[in-house]
Amino acid sequence: MVSNCANPKCAKPLHYLRDGRIFVFDVQDSIATSTGKRTRRVEHFWLCGACSQTMAMHQSTDGVHLVLRPQTRLRAEMSMAGTAMAS
Repeated sequence: MVSNCANPKCAKPLHYLRDGRIFVFDVQDSIATSTGKRTRRVEHFWLCGACSQTMAMHQSTDGVHLVLRPQTRLRAEMSMAGTAMAS
């Protein structure tokens, strides 16, 4: 059950779904059952309104991670480039 923002630096409590964004991932367990099959489960993550403006959740082969949204990453790179040129 989701109870807080998935951003560990925020951890705002979840009170209303209208604020923020829910992410749902189909996750495969790392430990196999006695029959040798790996079970799957659905995991839910929530980012509060403020965090969801600049971040998203991303699933890769090594798990689910918090990442910068593409628009935010581009703005940050442009800002760093502008700072480097001004130096």
